[in-house]
Amino acid sequence: MEKVLIVTGGSRGIGAATACLAAEQSYAVCINYLRNQEAANKIVDSIKHGGGRAIAIAADVASETDVIDLFNQVDQQLGKVTALVNNAGILEPQTRVENMDAARLQRILTTNIIGSFLCAREAVKRMSTKHGGRGGAIVNVSSAASRLGSPGEYVDYAASKGAIDTMTIGLAKEVADEGIRVNAVRPGFIYTDIHASGGEPNRVERVKEFVPMKRGGQAIEVAKAILWLLSDEASYTTASFIDISGGK
Repeated sequence: MEKVLIVTGGSRGIGAATACLAAEQSYAVCINYLRNQEAANKIVDSIKHGGGRAIAIAADVASETDVIDLFNQVDQQLGKVTALVNNAGILEPQTRVENMDAARLQRILTTNIIGSFLCAREAVKRMSTKHGGRGGAIVNVSSAASRLGSPGEYVDYAASKGAIDTMTIGLAKEVADEGIRVNAVRPGFIYTDIHASGGEPNRVERVKEFVPMKRGGQAIEVAKAILWLLSDEASYTTASFIDISGGK
């Protein structure tokens, strides 16, 4: 059975590193992106140049219609998905809860929580032995923020990742006897450009001294944990978390 992986938010950072590493491990990869088609296409070209199979599909995971179309296109172009990495996520400029309006909260929670649920739903429909599938694995990209709370900066983002933690546990138990494993990684301070969205591109440099290892992490370090959780080496691992946070 060919391994077919969808990486949401796969055009940058952890998603891009995961897509490239997966291709090296013989996955056919769909790189989902929202706006940056050029970046997504560069990753696809790199994978193809290395002899792998990859496609890029634009879809907003916050849109149910887009998510359904994403999975249908993968069905047609690569085959039924056997692995999903729920990586797409957003944050907004750093602020305290007292300054957050409903529109901001709606954006964060819709993309980070509902988007992950919708993608997991479509994956389960295709992977579950209950539906005639052959099983598979889902890895949700949570955050150390779900444990730490991100006070004064991103409490809304942290809360959305707390929801992902709970979803990971519940879904894992729900589909455990249907051939599907569901786990999560919780990255800490990782060098990616998501920090620019929060208004502080160099945030990792500022906070790394608070990390026991005294450094920020690299996207590839997270990607390696994700690929292990997707692999047969983790065949008895579900409803579990790997904290990739330098001891934070």
